[in-house]
Amino acid sequence: MKPLRFGIVGTGQMAANFAAELAALRGADILAAGVASRRRAVAEEFAARHGIERAFGSYEELGADPDIDVAYIATPHVHHEAHTLLCLRSGKHVLCEKPLAINAAQADRMIECARAHGRFLMEALWTRFLPAFRAVRQLVAGGALGRVSLITGGGAFVPGGNGDQYLLNRSLGGGVLLDAGVYYVSLVEDLLGPARRVQASGIIGSQGVDEQDQWLSEHADGAQAGCYVSLRTRRPPELEILGERGRLLLHAPVFCPTRLTLVRPGEADEVRDYPIEGSGYRYQALEVLRCIRAGLAESPEMPLAASRAVMATMDQIRAQVGMRYPVE
Repeated sequence: MKPLRFGIVGTGQMAANFAAELAALRGADILAAGVASRRRAVAEEFAARHGIERAFGSYEELGADPDIDVAYIATPHVHHEAHTLLCLRSGKHVLCEKPLAINAAQADRMIECARAHGRFLMEALWTRFLPAFRAVRQLVAGGALGRVSLITGGGAFVPGGNGDQYLLNRSLGGGVLLDAGVYYVSLVEDLLGPARRVQASGIIGSQGVDEQDQWLSEHADGAQAGCYVSLRTRRPPELEILGERGRLLLHAPVFCPTRLTLVRPGEADEVRDYPIEGSGYRYQALEVLRCIRAGLAESPEMPLAASRAVMATMDQIRAQVGMRYPVE
């Protein structure tokens, strides 16, 4: 069977990580067939470094190449909608980096376009495909904690170096919520369902982006979650799920966890390790392969309605914090 050929849109660190994972999956009917940048020389250097066959000097060129099956969107947040729409309209399936968009309205347009053109679309929220979080989902669904009524967690880091400067760039969709908070919103809603109500507060820094946010969300059956993210201090990112029969700690780093601790009254703490292969980016690529081979328009594990609900929750948080982007 013909391998699934990915075209990488963008040449930043996310793109480099994904390219390395695709190189390791050549035996799994997946390969990186092309990379696009706004500057051909940059694309050519990236292609040479990662052993990629084609280098494109524009995103339109990648979209027009009939040998590219799936576009992986790895450009800054503010460009996710435009680059996803370009590739969908060019007949490509799309795996778009998290967050799917800047806001729910953009997400709606992306989802509508995918359906209109009969193409597969999925948000690349890689954590939801990792072995540790799949185990969390199974433990909660299987009743290991009993009824879950509270989830709490957060993390903090201080940006440093040129590679992190997009975080403070409002015009690129910077800010801590879209970069780091999306993990907490997405993981919580995977376990509790979409938020029914949100209360949030935060701090907008001197460069016009949210540098610290905390929020309380309410979900079905009275369940709640309290989370925070910050660019102003340091704290390893963790998540704890509390139920009537026990609690489950998803150890740091929450975006790429490999260890869980299950704590239940009267029993010894149970530590479970879930090693990942490579950097962890391969699991979402394998899900794209599985879904496309099965003729699915979206992933049952990362459905478009879930991505859209996450965007709507983050819209509420940003509205209460006072964070608005120029494109809005």
